[in-house]
Amino acid sequence: MTTASLSGAARLPDVAARGISLYRAIWRWHFFAGLMVIPFMISLAVTGGLYLFNDEIDDTLFAYRNIVPVGEMSLPPSAIVANAVEAVPGSAAVVYRTPAGADRSARVTVGAGAGRLMVYVDPYTADILDMVAPSEEFNQVVEDLHSLDYFGKRVETIIEIVAGFAILLVFTGIYLWWPRQQTGGVITVRGTPARRVFWRDLHAVTGIASALLIVFFAFSGLLWSGYWGSTVNGQLTAAGMGYPAELWDNVPTSMNVSTDVLSKAGWLVENAPVPSSSNVGGPVPSIGVDRAVAIADKAGMLPGYELALPGDATGVYTAAIFPADLSRDRTMHIDQYPGGPLGDLPFGQSPPLGKAIEWSINVHKGQEWGLFNQFLMLAACAAIILVSVSAVVMWWKRRPAGRVGVPPMPPRRSIYAGLWLMALLFGLAFPLTGIAIIVMIVADQALMLAPPLRRVLS
Repeated sequence: MTTASLSGAARLPDVAARGISLYRAIWRWHFFAGLMVIPFMISLAVTGGLYLFNDEIDDTLFAYRNIVPVGEMSLPPSAIVANAVEAVPGSAAVVYRTPAGADRSARVTVGAGAGRLMVYVDPYTADILDMVAPSEEFNQVVEDLHSLDYFGKRVETIIEIVAGFAILLVFTGIYLWWPRQQTGGVITVRGTPARRVFWRDLHAVTGIASALLIVFFAFSGLLWSGYWGSTVNGQLTAAGMGYPAELWDNVPTSMNVSTDVLSKAGWLVENAPVPSSSNVGGPVPSIGVDRAVAIADKAGMLPGYELALPGDATGVYTAAIFPADLSRDRTMHIDQYPGGPLGDLPFGQSPPLGKAIEWSINVHKGQEWGLFNQFLMLAACAAIILVSVSAVVMWWKRRPAGRVGVPPMPPRRSIYAGLWLMALLFGLAFPLTGIAIIVMIVADQALMLAPPLRRVLS
């Protein structure tokens, strides 16, 4: 009996040391990951919160170009397109967007030299309401800032790393939050803003309350990322779980994909091939934009769809819309000569996994359940800002004067073996984030070898 008791007591320090080492190692990871991504998380939350209300912004701040008095009869699309082209000398029409309702403007995107202009036109009078470059349209600027595409495609890859780190922060945060005999700071906030414990509890309680939404935000956002999102899209398509590729079995295809001809394309069809028109050089003339619109309307396209115009003799008319109502999501290709459909991709024909992905993207954008969805996502954005700000204040109050205040190293460095394995597994799922984690660990270990840096960081 005595021997057993002594043996159990001897094991306690070892168990405690492992627990402290694991806690400190994860706390250190959490600290470094947060330090790297907090500015990006705040930027994503602010721009994402704005973009949730893009339609409301269009209908208020930019009502002068989007809303028109209802007239007796709208002009044919060809007249609207012609007036837009005439307003921009030397241009050619590229995309025609039909009015989304009786009181909505039409929009013609024209190519002028190396650039493009979106021309908003009153469909009843053909009056020009406004012109703006696509890259300068307010909601597009917000979207490009959100994705960092505003700064170029290379910088955009940072978003994938940030999204992966956001998932890492949530799971390490749950571990750090997990109740260990304490009662405060689990679901309640102690103290006042003058005390560090207030910011610590605010950070923890807000983080745990919004953890599921943050992970959802990060994962659904990863689907749009340049490397991970494109890879997943390609693998699903190859496995027959993306767009229904069999629709192109008997259709001549071009070298273009949906994103080459549309300003926006749904996630499932962004890499779907665009067909080629038949009868090139034959006696049948092109059907023209009026006939193409009539065909798309008759097929049941939701008003407000974009119609990409043929760029050459082999081009097709591509009608597409990706609305809040996913059941009306559709992409349709029309032969410019006989005018027959060459490909029709309604949402209902997408595979189940593809539908689930499109649904998650719709929820991410706040489009699935009306205002409830918008305000739910807005609350998540506010939580991300609050978690980020409280983390900075908490750190500032905790750090020693003149030093960074990095959490202490774990007493047992052997604990890093397990964490390296975790980093490897995480990297297999999210390669760019995995590489960033490995760089973070290597840099952490290297900095600790230099005594002067160790003092500054501690």
